[in-house]
Amino acid sequence: MEYSRQTERWGVQEIVLQGPAEGNPFTEQWIRGTFAGPGQNNVKVNGFYDGDGIYKVRFMPSYEGEYSFRIEASFLPETQEGSFTVTPAGEGNHGPVRVAYTYHFAYEDGTMYYPVGTTCYVWELQSEAVQKETLAELAKGYFNKIRFCVFPKHYIYNFHEPSSYPYEGTPVDTTGMNKKNFHSYSMEDKGNHWDFYRFNPAHFRHIEECILELQKLGIEADLIVMHPYDRWGFSHMQPDQDDLYWNYVVNRFSAYRNVWWSFANEWDLLRDKTVADWERYAEIVVQNDHVQHLRSIHNCHTLYDYSKPWITHCCIQRQPDVMPVEMTNQWRDKYRKPIVIDELCYEGNINNAWGCISGQEMTRRFWEITMRGGYAGHGETFVHPQDILWWSHGGKLHGESPERLRFLKKILEELPEGGLQFAGRRLAVNQRRMPGNTWVHLQYLGKSTPSFLEYSFEEGQYHVEVIDTWNMTIEDKGVFGPEFTINLPGREYMAVRITKMG
Repeated sequence: MEYSRQTERWGVQEIVLQGPAEGNPFTEQWIRGTFAGPGQNNVKVNGFYDGDGIYKVRFMPSYEGEYSFRIEASFLPETQEGSFTVTPAGEGNHGPVRVAYTYHFAYEDGTMYYPVGTTCYVWELQSEAVQKETLAELAKGYFNKIRFCVFPKHYIYNFHEPSSYPYEGTPVDTTGMNKKNFHSYSMEDKGNHWDFYRFNPAHFRHIEECILELQKLGIEADLIVMHPYDRWGFSHMQPDQDDLYWNYVVNRFSAYRNVWWSFANEWDLLRDKTVADWERYAEIVVQNDHVQHLRSIHNCHTLYDYSKPWITHCCIQRQPDVMPVEMTNQWRDKYRKPIVIDELCYEGNINNAWGCISGQEMTRRFWEITMRGGYAGHGETFVHPQDILWWSHGGKLHGESPERLRFLKKILEELPEGGLQFAGRRLAVNQRRMPGNTWVHLQYLGKSTPSFLEYSFEEGQYHVEVIDTWNMTIEDKGVFGPEFTINLPGREYMAVRITKMG
């Protein structure tokens, strides 16, 4: 038995054992651990088979101090035991993200987390060169969350084979596939042979490496566990095969602090799956994820019932004829959970309505959603000679919005603890009260272009700044009494930040 005698708080303790490789260890063998330490007693964690006769159990300790554990397995004649020390969290390690203040998020150590996310569906299944480009772009600090899939994707601009597959087997021959016939390829096509009871551990190992690379950059890995864009048959597996997959994914990934569970991308397009199936998957995750990471499910046309107790936050795509900006605070009031509009259209120039908004419109939607007390997700779909679109493949960013979203993220991170609370008054106004009778009043003007604004507050002193959200400038207007007028440049996309001084 191999394991580390020292692990940092919210790090990963991995216990490794040798066992049988014959037969099918994925279905014929089992391994689990029980951990005890300060604040965590008898935490049961299921392990997994990692190929070549190697079995692993992973555990994320939430407290500092001395831990002990015992390992049981179908192939062990007796229980094995061990102990380790959990040291303080290292720099940049704030723990997993949790729901905070009903509508917002914070890391487990209490540090506020304001998601400014992006989508790159299968960036980790591209060439090594493209993956490196993606990580280099992410290192620029535009985003602190990224949505991506465990399974490969088959859809427009996504006809090539991925760098790896999740199962042992061979894919369908896609020679001659093009825009006109890609829908005709399905799991029944000749040449598509998979063993849905035998995973390819190398595929999952690589995803873990990517999760850790994102962790180094301070980015949450929002894992999409299922999706309908499939020519390999992964979206059409039988219930027992689905359950085996869900257990394997949770047992492998749940010890990483920066994981979120996105149960599906467009759950309502997975025609083989019923609501009862999704509820069963939820039971698997809730019972087996000892960290209890954030959980949600993404829609196409029909919203899932986000009032379900297993859902921690709403992951919403815009719906036909429904603008997510205007609906944000209504969904917030209805579900009383954090609202994340993870797909509000993409900045780009392809010939799909969902993939051709401007950088200005992307930035405006981010600000409007944020001011209504929610959070938004970025995507980019610019035509590329090799069909490398950020939205699915990663690579390089070409749009104008990422820098502006990084600017917004900085402004959010300067807010006092507790997140914005929708005030719903003239134009777009949001406020956050702080201890000591101080507060921040943030007002976004969007496409409105007033040349001045008048304010009247309670007695006190008020520090006023005018923010140009597009040009990314902040003008200090000075300190004023309770009644004052602020001159504005009369341009679109301006904001005003007023801080009541203690």
